[in-house]
Amino acid sequence: MSTVKDGTGRRSAAAPDPDGTGARAAVRPGLLRAGRWSLRYDVRALLVCAALAALTACAMVLAIGTGTYALSPAEVLRTLAGDGPPGAGFVVLDLRLPRALVAALVGFGMGMAGAVFQSLTRNPLGSPDIIGFGNGASAGALVAIILLDAGAAQTALGAVCGGLATAVAVYLLAWKRGVHGYRLVLVGIGASAVLGSATSFLYVRADIGKAAQAASWMVGSLNARDWADVRIAALGLMVLVPVVLVYGRRLTMLEMGDDTAAALGVPPERSRLVLLSAGTGLTAMAVAAAGPIPFVAMAAPQLARRVTRAAGPGVLAAGWTGAFLVAAADLTTQRLTGSALLPVGVVTGVAGGAYLAWLLRGERRGSRL
Repeated sequence: MSTVKDGTGRRSAAAPDPDGTGARAAVRPGLLRAGRWSLRYDVRALLVCAALAALTACAMVLAIGTGTYALSPAEVLRTLAGDGPPGAGFVVLDLRLPRALVAALVGFGMGMAGAVFQSLTRNPLGSPDIIGFGNGASAGALVAIILLDAGAAQTALGAVCGGLATAVAVYLLAWKRGVHGYRLVLVGIGASAVLGSATSFLYVRADIGKAAQAASWMVGSLNARDWADVRIAALGLMVLVPVVLVYGRRLTMLEMGDDTAAALGVPPERSRLVLLSAGTGLTAMAVAAAGPIPFVAMAAPQLARRVTRAAGPGVLAAGWTGAFLVAAADLTTQRLTGSALLPVGVVTGVAGGAYLAWLLRGERRGSRL
C-alpha cells in the first residue's frame, strides 16, 4: 500500500491500483450528515455520474426520435409530457420508449456487474462475458427458448438459473483455500468454452424457426423490446443494485488482499460470495432482457475509472458508463441503417474489439504482458 501527502503535509494510506488504470489514489471526498449517519463521497465521481446520466438521457431522446416516423427532440419531450403531435403517442410510448429504457437499464446492470467482477479478480479482463457467467446465462435462456418454447418471463428465469449455476460451478472449481483472481479467471474461461459448445449443440437440436430466433437474440439485440422486458430489467436493478452499493466498500478492502480485508473487519469469502451472486444476477438480468451484448461489462468499468480518476471499483460510475455506452450504441445502429433492425451487439462488438486491442497494447507497453 502506498502513501500520499495531503494538503497539510501529512501522509495517509492510498488504495491500490490493481488494474493499472492510473487512477489517482488520493480523492477529494465530500461528507453528508444526517443525525448519527454520515456518507462520504468523491465529488468528481458524483459529477461524472450526473454528466453520464444526462448524456444517457440525451442519447435516449435522440434514439426515440429516430426512424421512419422521425421526431425532433422537442417533439419527443412534448410527447412524453402528453402534448405531442398526432399519432406520436403510440410510436413513442408503445414502440420506442421501452427499447430506449431497456438499453439504459441493461447497460447500467452490465457496467456495474463488470466493475464487481474486475474488482474481485483484480484483472481488467475479468468481466462476466469473458469468464463465462454471461455465457451461462445465455445457455439457460437458450434452453428456455429452444427446448421449452418459453415466453419472456420463463426466458428471464432460465437466464438467472443458468447464470447462477455457472457461478456456483466456477466458484467451486476455483476454490483452493479461498478463491483468488487469476484462478477464477482461468476457470471461468474454461467454463465459457464448455458453455459455448453447449449453445452450439442447442442450435443443432433446434428447428429453423427457433434457431433463427435464438441466433438473433444471441448477438445482443434491442429489437421488439416491450414493457415486459423493461419490468424484468427494472426489477433486477431494484433488487441487486442496493446490494452492490452496500458492499461497495468491501470491494475496496478485498482489492487490498484477503489478509488486509480480514484485519479491517471484512469477512473475505462471505463478502466475495455475496458480491459474486449480485454480479451474476445483474448479468443474468441483462442477458434475459436484451441478450448477451458484448464488451460493455469489460469496457465500462475501465472507462469509468479513467474519467473519475478515483481509486476503488467505482460501481456507480461504471453503471452509468454502461448505460451511456448501450444507449449510444442503440442510437448508432438506428442512425447507420435508418431502422432498428441492426442488433446493438454488432456495434458494441466492433467497438469492444478495438478497445480490447488498445487495452492489450497498454498492458504490453506497461510490461505486464
